[in-house]
Amino acid sequence: MRGQTQNVWVLVLLLLAGVVLGGFIGNVLGDVPALSWLAYGSKFGLSSPLVLDLGVLTLQFAFTIRFTIAGIIGIIVALLVYRKL
Repeated sequence: MRGQTQNVWVLVLLLLAGVVLGGFIGNVLGDVPALSWLAYGSKFGLSSPLVLDLGVLTLQFAFTIRFTIAGIIGIIVALLVYRKL
């Protein structure tokens, strides 16, 4: 049971690294005309923060996800690396 829990955390970390690296590569290479398609994507979530004012304490919640082609490629590469482990 413990080995399976560790495998889940490895998968989550690899997927997170794939998304971050893919997004970074998409942003960097998005200005190159031949590779601009890597930055193509869609963004969804709360565009303006949700504010909860309790008088003494004010909380703001915002959550946005941006999917790009490079991020999806990063996820696929992370899954392939996980399967090789």
